[in-house]
Amino acid sequence: MSNFYEAKVLTVHHWTDRQFSFTTTRDPGFRFQSGQFTMIGLNVDGKPLLRAYSVVSPHWHEELEFLSIKVPEGPLTSRLQHLQVGDTVLVGRKASGTLLTQNLLPGKNLYLLSTGTGLAPFMAMIRDPEVYDLYEKVILVHGCRQVNELAYDKVITEELPANEFFGEQVQEKLLYYPTVTREAFRNRGRIPVLLESGKMPADLGLPPVSIENDRFMLCGSPEMLRDTRVYFEKLGMKEGNMSTPGHFVIERAFVEK
Repeated sequence: MSNFYEAKVLTVHHWTDRQFSFTTTRDPGFRFQSGQFTMIGLNVDGKPLLRAYSVVSPHWHEELEFLSIKVPEGPLTSRLQHLQVGDTVLVGRKASGTLLTQNLLPGKNLYLLSTGTGLAPFMAMIRDPEVYDLYEKVILVHGCRQVNELAYDKVITEELPANEFFGEQVQEKLLYYPTVTREAFRNRGRIPVLLESGKMPADLGLPPVSIENDRFMLCGSPEMLRDTRVYFEKLGMKEGNMSTPGHFVIERAFVEK
């Protein structure tokens, strides 16, 4: 069996001139956990051109969804951004990734820290009822440069609380904290600064970050990952992985190309 299958593009949505999302059919045999990624791509000159993409849709959904940036000179995204309904893309049959709750020690609050298209795996997680069963609060943090880059804002604030299956869990447990760096907005600043200063937890009505209660998942820009990790290590937190659970996990395989 091939390591990939051809999926049909069902919808395409352009959020801004720099980012877009699309949905595809899902092979019945493709299994993944919410928060994982797979390889997707196109056949170019008779060869598969592939990149790692987190799955936006939760594990139970019948379709797959992906969020991508547009890079004019990017080998793959320069082509992907022109997808039309009915086109086909290659989807890997194997899912991977470290953004799994089993890689974290037990805790009260789960912070999902993302920048840009690093939001993708966490959109799957906040639509997974099993995640809410593990924590008192699930905090989705999305950092962008400008307000119009806050993809899925209405899905998070309007559609999820109204969901007939897990809407009550969302209303009770999900906290959403969008923040931008380059224009006026209710939340402004970089994620590591807002965490370390205590402003983010205070804005959300939560106590300061603690090694006892808080667990973190990170996906996004190298700068955010680096600076936030430094802060966590100051607190004595340990990074978790597939063999040893920790206080935080970082997705390193996700490539914004």
